Amino acid sequence: MEDERLKLASGFAPASREDWRRLVDEVLKGAPFEDLIGRTYDGLRVEPVYQRVKNVAPIQGRAPAAPWQIMQRVDHSDAATANAQALTDLENGATGLALVFAGCSGSHGLGLEPSQEAVERVLRDVPLDAGINVELHFGPQLWLATTHFAEYVKARGIAPAACGLRIGLDPLAACATWGYSPCAWEEIVAEVTGSIKALTRLGFKGPFAAADGRVIHDAGGSEVEELAFVLACSVAYLRAIEAAGVALDQAQGMIYARIAADADQFLTMAKFRALRLLWARIETACGLTPKPLFIAADTAWRMLTQRDPYVNMLRNTMATFAAGLAGANAITVLPHTLSLGLPDPFARRVARNTQLLLLEESNLAKVSDPAAGAGSIEALTSELCAATWSLFQETEKAGGAFASLQRGLFQDKIAATRKAREANIATRRDVLTGVSEFPNLQEGDAKVLKATPISLAPYGTGKFKFAALSPMRLAAPFERLRDTSDALLKAGGARPRVFLANLGTPADFIARATFAKSFFEAGGILAVDSEGFADPDELASAFAASGAELACLCSSDKVYTNRAESSARALQEVGCEHIYLAGRPAEAEAVLRSAGVSRFIFPGADVLATLQETYERIAAP
Repeated sequence: MEDERLKLASGFAPASREDWRRLVDEVLKGAPFEDLIGRTYDGLRVEPVYQRVKNVAPIQGRAPAAPWQIMQRVDHSDAATANAQALTDLENGATGLALVFAGCSGSHGLGLEPSQEAVERVLRDVPLDAGINVELHFGPQLWLATTHFAEYVKARGIAPAACGLRIGLDPLAACATWGYSPCAWEEIVAEVTGSIKALTRLGFKGPFAAADGRVIHDAGGSEVEELAFVLACSVAYLRAIEAAGVALDQAQGMIYARIAADADQFLTMAKFRALRLLWARIETACGLTPKPLFIAADTAWRMLTQRDPYVNMLRNTMATFAAGLAGANAITVLPHTLSLGLPDPFARRVARNTQLLLLEESNLAKVSDPAAGAGSIEALTSELCAATWSLFQETEKAGGAFASLQRGLFQDKIAATRKAREANIATRRDVLTGVSEFPNLQEGDAKVLKATPISLAPYGTGKFKFAALSPMRLAAPFERLRDTSDALLKAGGARPRVFLANLGTPADFIARATFAKSFFEAGGILAVDSEGFADPDELASAFAASGAELACLCSSDKVYTNRAESSARALQEVGCEHIYLAGRPAEAEAVLRSAGVSRFIFPGADVLATLQETYERIAAP
């Protein structure tokens, strides 16, 4: 029977990619098509349009229509307060707790005390045998936390097999963050496998060893670098567990992955999908029947901002959306104020409800791998798999994950990626809304809780040393400038000010005045707006009355031709020593510089360097 359903495209003639390409070439007017091709930090191509990929099966992840685990971070140093937070989270929709102990990878200066008393207190009244999932985040110096947890379960009379427990044994991630290892890999292996076998004998199901890619993401690494590190660590743990006498098909289920989800929706989805395919390839190479890897996701630390932190809610929502659609088994949303300190109840509620809304109202878990067949995501997934496998092979040739860290294989690649990322942040090629673009100098302070951080002594003597992978936040350089501006204000002074010397009518100057305002206020320099001026003397008088230390000429190129030079000279005559111009001067640069213009600001310029230089000029006697 003929399909009678409404066909929305039936009234249009069919179009081919060639038809689309002809239209694009007309718009480009001779410019190269390559200008439309994007590149990831791994150099992977991102085309402007893709065709559907047919006959592609969904990638197996969670069970069909099963929701992911809604994990809530528990990291308050006071165990009683942490327990109250945990119970509130569980009563209001969370299905799991991520217990973050001080000093572990991803603790970010916070965390629980790793004592038996603290473990017992934080877990009080938590129904561990009622389907609640618990994930332990701790470093090698805190492995006793697993013993404390096991003893608590035994004292409560709970069957270990009834606990939904994941134990994040991951010394490789800790060593990568610290930049050293207190002992040789063989000694580390003995500790890890000994703990896993002891927990297995007690009846815990696991998984026990975590291959944690977050340390790579936190350090500014790329998707390929993160995935390759996860594979290298997974294989290292798999070999170690098998060598300890555990059957390979049992060891297979003792390992899980943690990776970061950020606000780049398509790349995040492709990364999660690629990890499943890559792990299946390793399983097959080991002679195992592939089973879906358990993947725990954290929303990304490096994308969080201290300024305008409420935009972090949007970033977290996009990251959770992407990870959930890509089949993550568990997701932890970092509260939007985490980069400022311990999140308050409001921030914790938002983190929890972000997931509840996506699951319960948007029903994201109802469709398995909805990206299957989508040309863009399929292409990115495939490219990530190929590039990751190549880097993984490099780590294998180097002797595995530990040896690769010793040789600096990961560190060198991540340093280059981080440098490129920082350059793109500085030039605003990568935009940070609320920080490098659309800053709000009148924003209020976000509330965080007060707590005394747990201080731990360094672990070991650093017998084996290598370059550390230090966490970073993308917004930090701009935020340091904002801090400088705030300090001046709090000391009883005023923020630095730039007078927007607008020339002509609003139609002439509004675009560049808006650009200049965002440019300077990204560094905490308050923009003082003005009406358009035709008379240079009136402009100079308005500047003098504004009390600003700087001036920025704003208008169209046409108006600049007739008025920029005279306006700059007039500003200079009334004592303005720092004159900027919004736009590119082209052949008029020499004339404008001789008239007093010291800097030109435009899209693509190094905003961060210009703002830092501006502060130096203001501070100079």
